Amino acid sequence: MKIIAVIPARYASTRFPAKLMQDLAGKTVIMRTYEAAVKTNLFNDVFVVTDSDIIFKEITTNGGKAIMSIKEHESGSDRIAEAVEHMDVDIVVNVQGDEPFINKEPLAELLEVFKTDTAREIDLASLMLHITDNEAIENPNNVKVVIDQKHFALYFSRSVIPYPRDTNAGVRYFKHIGIYAFRKHALLDFYNLPMQSLEASEKLEQLRYLEYGKKIKMVETAHIGIGIDTPEDLEQARKFWAK
Repeated sequence: MKIIAVIPARYASTRFPAKLMQDLAGKTVIMRTYEAAVKTNLFNDVFVVTDSDIIFKEITTNGGKAIMSIKEHESGSDRIAEAVEHMDVDIVVNVQGDEPFINKEPLAELLEVFKTDTAREIDLASLMLHITDNEAIENPNNVKVVIDQKHFALYFSRSVIPYPRDTNAGVRYFKHIGIYAFRKHALLDFYNLPMQSLEASEKLEQLRYLEYGKKIKMVETAHIGIGIDTPEDLEQARKFWAK
């Protein structure tokens, strides 16, 4: 089974322009992320896919592998699908470009579900984190996921799901962590299928998979990555790296 990691990387960012090119302990954020993905030794290959000449040059001149996007894309999944369409691969892992502190353990657990999926019923897999704080549960920026007894996703939402009509029911709430591992065919199906109403309403690309009947296996993790979305996040990352 050939497994690759692909890091979608846009130069523009609404909250923090050019964040991937910011300095983190002597190297750019995107270069740190690329090197961290390689160092996990989980992948047969690692690529950055980008629409930016600046990011492309940053990776390739420092010995990394990068692919230029040809088309405009609305989501990271679309950008990755274009890049891998003609590659001979089985599993594609989407690694976020703004997370240079990649933890190997949850990625290994994510990939393990495919290795044990003899029936090949899993189209893609993703991570979730158990949350108990009411503010976190109610925050629409925290995407929640509900699962069945086999840990397949039933639905994702920015709303509180399930609704706590009975607070003694023992429900556990899970925050979706946006790291995905796809079977190549599922990723290409996503790329070629039009957006439907649930995805358009919630602005959550993973709902497209569910709307078309794809099966998403959820893996619980206790790991919280350090993403860099703001200048304040970058300062925190620099302090963390210095330790």
